[in-house]
This record gives sequence, C-alpha cells and structure tokens, in this order.
Amino acid sequence: MTEATVRALTGLRDLSTLQWYVIPLLAIVFYVYTIEIKKARSSGDWNAVVAGAAVFGADFFNESWNGWFMVLSGRSALWTAPGPTALRTMVGWNIEIMFMFSILGIIWYHALSDSRDRKLLGVDEKWFFAIGYSAVCVAIECVLNAGGHLVWDYRLWERTPLGVPLIFVVGYLWFFAWAILAVTRRTPGGKATIAAVPYAAAIALNVAGAALGFRY
Repeated sequence: MTEATVRALTGLRDLSTLQWYVIPLLAIVFYVYTIEIKKARSSGDWNAVVAGAAVFGADFFNESWNGWFMVLSGRSALWTAPGPTALRTMVGWNIEIMFMFSILGIIWYHALSDSRDRKLLGVDEKWFFAIGYSAVCVAIECVLNAGGHLVWDYRLWERTPLGVPLIFVVGYLWFFAWAILAVTRRTPGGKATIAAVPYAAAIALNVAGAALGFRY
C-alpha cells in the first residue's frame, strides 16, 4: 500500500484523537438542522432537510465504495485524507469533512429562489448552483491536494484535464443531482425514499466489508 494509505489507516476511528473543537462544530450542525426542522414543521416544506440528507448520504456512499476500492486494489483508495484530524472515520473521510457535507445540501438549497422555473444564464437554477457549488468544491479539493491534506494516487484522479472533470462529476455533481431528484419528488414519502437510498447502499457496503474483515 502507498505511504499515504498507511498513514490514512493509522488511528482509524481512534476516539483518543478527538479534540474539543468538535463539540462546537457539532452544535452548529445541530443548530442548522433544528432551525430547518422547525421551519419545515411550520411550513410543511421539508426540502431543505431533504437536500441536506441527500447530499450527506451521497457522500457517505462515495466514501464507502472508496474504501472498497482501497481494499480491492491493495494499493490505495482513489482519495485518502492522511493528515491531522480530530477523528479519522474512513481512509478518505474525517469528522471535519463530515460536518461540512452534513450542511452542504442545505447551503445549496437556500441558494435557490422560490420560483420553480427560474433560470440563470439559460440554465435551471437548481442545476446552475449544483454546477457552481461543485466547481467551488473541486477548487478547494485541488488546494487541499496541493497542501498534502487530500492525497490522490491514480492518474485518472488528479489535477489534470482528465482528472478534474472526473472529480467534478463523481466527487460532487452527482451529490447535488441526487438532491435535485429528491426535492423534486411530489410526495414526502418519495422525497424521503430518494434521500435514503445512498444510506442503504453505504450501510450494505460497510456491513459486507465488516463481515469480510475489510478495514477502511
């Protein structure tokens, strides 16, 4: 395995690495969801909560198959996060990343207007902001990669004309596409079902991985 992978596996899910700053970050996430749930109970519009859950679920699924990729390759995941963290939850995931993704879908949703048909530069605004936020996230990932905080060990997944578009689509755009699919369902049950699918897939991967003795 690569040196970065070995470092990413060190201290995996070791609670002794926890830092106190996790507590206020967790409180912020709780606050955001408490406010959104309060608004949803009053208005009957749960789309912000659904968008938040959909994006986080998509990221959970991505991190799960990324772990499988590491195990099956015997070399490295597509991305690893071997640097300092308050808690490394998977080889490419940590508590700080999780907090960010837990509210990213809500941030995206609140960028939208109340109009269902609004277009920006000729593009449906849901997709306009999905593309925009994906581009910003990829730019941040490139900075983190340059600083050694996110490590990429494959030519198809790096800062190249081939790699960046793949990171854009697989690493981010489909998260927002899934959120769009969820929030545009007509019924609350339909919205909840779409949001739940990535969680079910991720849990299935992780349960199977644990049964096979995989560590990622």
